[in-house]
Amino acid sequence: MNTRLEVDRARAVRAGQELDAGALAAFLAAEVPEFATRSGGALRVEQFGGGYSNLTYLLRGGEGPDAPELVLRKAPLGAPGGVAHDMEREYRILRGLHPVYGRVPRPLAFCGDAAVPGAPFYVMERVGGIILRGRPDEVAALSDADARGLSETLVDALADIHQVDWRAAGLADLDRGPGYAARGITGWIKRYHAARTDDVPPLEAAIAWLQARVADGAAPDHGPSLVHNDFKFDNLVLDPVDPSRILAVLDWEMATIGDPLLDLGTTLGYWVDADDPEALRRIVPPTMSAHPGSLRRAEVVARYQARTGADIPDPVLLYLYGLVKVAGIAQQIYARHLAGKAPDPRFAALGHVVRGLGVAAAAAIDRNAV
Repeated sequence: MNTRLEVDRARAVRAGQELDAGALAAFLAAEVPEFATRSGGALRVEQFGGGYSNLTYLLRGGEGPDAPELVLRKAPLGAPGGVAHDMEREYRILRGLHPVYGRVPRPLAFCGDAAVPGAPFYVMERVGGIILRGRPDEVAALSDADARGLSETLVDALADIHQVDWRAAGLADLDRGPGYAARGITGWIKRYHAARTDDVPPLEAAIAWLQARVADGAAPDHGPSLVHNDFKFDNLVLDPVDPSRILAVLDWEMATIGDPLLDLGTTLGYWVDADDPEALRRIVPPTMSAHPGSLRRAEVVARYQARTGADIPDPVLLYLYGLVKVAGIAQQIYARHLAGKAPDPRFAALGHVVRGLGVAAAAAIDRNAV
C-alpha cells in the first residue's frame, strides 16, 4: 500500500467559528483533568477543515510531539434542531459503542452549557491518521491497486457496522420498529422539499420514482441493525503505516437503529464512478471513489452482498434514496446559507451539488442500474 498520504491536520479556526478558550480550559480542568494536568494549563484551538455539518476542533495542550490532544465536536451557530446537530445524542452513541465496537474514538465529556463554546459540545480522544478528503494530490498518491483495496476495505467496514451488537451498546431505544425504510425515504423527501430554493426537475423525477416504489411496497425491510447513516471515505481514519486499515469511524450524529440496506444506499449516494456524468464528477469536494482503480457502485453492491449474504433485489432504489438524501442534506445547508444563517463560503457551491445529484438520479433511472 502506498504511504505517501499525509496524516490529517487541523488549521486555523475559520472566522466566525472561534471558541472561548478560557471557558473551555476551565471546563477541561474540571471534566478532563488528565488533559489539564498533562498540558500544564496550555490550550491551543485549531479546526479541522472537512465536513459541512457539525464543527470539529483540535484541542492541543502545548507544543511538541508529545503534547496531549483532544477533539471537540459542536453544532454550528444557528443550526436547526434535530438529530443531526444533537451533540448529547452523538456523545451517548459513542459512549455506548466504544466498549463493543473498536472503531469509535473514546468519548470523554459532554457539556450542555451553551455559554462555554457557543453551543453544546463533547470532547473525545484524538485518533490521528489519514482522512481522505478527495484532493487531487491524494488521488495521485494512490495506485489503482491501492484505490481498489481501500474501496474494498470501506465496504467491508460498512458490513461490519451492521453486525455490531447494538443492544449490548445500550441503543435499543433508538429502534422505532418495522417500516424504517419507508419512513427514511419519505422523510428525506419532505426535508428536501421544506428546504427547496430552486427547481431541479431531474431530482423531482427521482422523488416521484421513489414515492411510487414506496407506495407499491418496494421499500426494503431488512432491519434492525446499527446504521451509521453517513458512511463515506472522509468519515474514516486510516492507519498512516497501512492505509488499508481503518483505525476509527467518525461522525456518528445521524446513527440509529434501522435498515442496513438504506445505509448502503447512503454510501452509494456519495459514490462517484470514474465515467459518471461531468455534472456529478464536478461535485465539490471530489470523492476517492472516482479513482480509476476503485470499485464501481455495482461492485460495491456485489461485495456487500458477498460479505453479508443480503438479498438486494432493487439496488437502483437504494441508490436513488442515497442521491435524494445527499441532495436533501446539501439543500438544507444551502438554504441556510442563502438565508444568511450559514456564512461559510464553501456552502455557496451546494446549489450546483444538488443539480449534479439530480443529473445522476435521472441517468440511473434511464439505465435502470446503479
